[in-house]
Amino acid sequence: MIFQKYKRLFLIFGFILLTFSLGYLIFKMFLGASITSEPTPDESLSTSTPGKLPIAQEGQAPIISENENSSKNFPQTSIIPKTKISEIAKGGATKTTALTDSPTIGMKLDQNGSSIKYYEKNSGKFYKLSKNGEKVLLSEKVFHNVQNVTWSPTEGKAVLEYPDGANIVYDFDSEKQVTLPAHWESFDFSPQGDQLVFKSLGKDPDNRWLAVASVNGSKTKIIESIGNNDNLVYDKWSPNNQIIAMHTEGKDFDRQEVYFIGLNEENFKSTIIDGRGFQPKWSPVGDRLLYSVYSSENQMKPNLWIVNAQGEAIGSGKRNLNLETWAEKCAFADNIIVYCAVPENLAEGAGLFPELAVNTKDALYQINTSTGSKKLIAIPDGNFNITNITSDKDERYLYFTDSKTEQIHQVKLK
Repeated sequence: MIFQKYKRLFLIFGFILLTFSLGYLIFKMFLGASITSEPTPDESLSTSTPGKLPIAQEGQAPIISENENSSKNFPQTSIIPKTKISEIAKGGATKTTALTDSPTIGMKLDQNGSSIKYYEKNSGKFYKLSKNGEKVLLSEKVFHNVQNVTWSPTEGKAVLEYPDGANIVYDFDSEKQVTLPAHWESFDFSPQGDQLVFKSLGKDPDNRWLAVASVNGSKTKIIESIGNNDNLVYDKWSPNNQIIAMHTEGKDFDRQEVYFIGLNEENFKSTIIDGRGFQPKWSPVGDRLLYSVYSSENQMKPNLWIVNAQGEAIGSGKRNLNLETWAEKCAFADNIIVYCAVPENLAEGAGLFPELAVNTKDALYQINTSTGSKKLIAIPDGNFNITNITSDKDERYLYFTDSKTEQIHQVKLK
């Protein structure tokens, strides 16, 4: 009875089912074969892409001319063939060794260039790590929640800054400390390690100064009023002891003027830079300045430059190094050679918003700042966002901190 009642409905449903079944069989017979005959993504991969550098195989390091924008030419990791990872940096995938297994800050090569020192966040202690991996305590003292570390260039001293604004200078040799005022910020040591330059930031803008003092906090000397412009003042003491800071002043949307400040009201020349977001780094001799800026000419991405910055030569010899990276991702090996971590890809506006590059993989480049030539030396075998880079005195190793894990890593150069 039920079948007879719904006979017509069953027949309609059966017809629809048969139609779909026949359609599917026709699709498989005539169209399926042509789809599966297309090359798979792996089969169609090429080791070179129009507008990209050829992929560096082991033993090869692409050399990039002065006029090429190497960050745009950095080979995409998604098309790097699975080749053997080299033990030594040769321009391709390179073994990268983790030297710490917990977060760190303040990694710095020691004065003789034989080991690195750093603060370990989990233990609250400072360590020294030799090239053979031996981990040695710098002090038994525990320093809880250190936020920033600034090392003296000549002695075992450092300025330790804390989240609550407290600051101390700690001497790891004598194991003594000095407390500095909480409204002092942004420290840098003199080349001799006996003085500090800093920003004294009172609550009243009329009581905000660029100043210097002895390492123990005495003999304070006011250099210049900074008012509400503390973010435009860069207290970076030059290695030749001539300049203690710089400040910038906007000229137009894409240009700024950099003024150099000495200890004794010297009338230094200024220089024009082509961009905003100024990040400076002194050469070891202190005669030149490596810096990065972003501009509308470069889609607001950071770009690396070099300029003379000593005496009457200030502002001369300005050269665009054509690398899209930040100066803080670079380190001088000597007065000419610089090692830089260069992001694989940078989104438009990354200069304005550095957080856009947090998850970007970096490669390592060597740059000759005199000629402008540069070459890709290593693609670390990990997804590293590199910061705090340094090389040992013999340029046998590069050390860096991965900003994601805050662990210290090592790449072998020789």
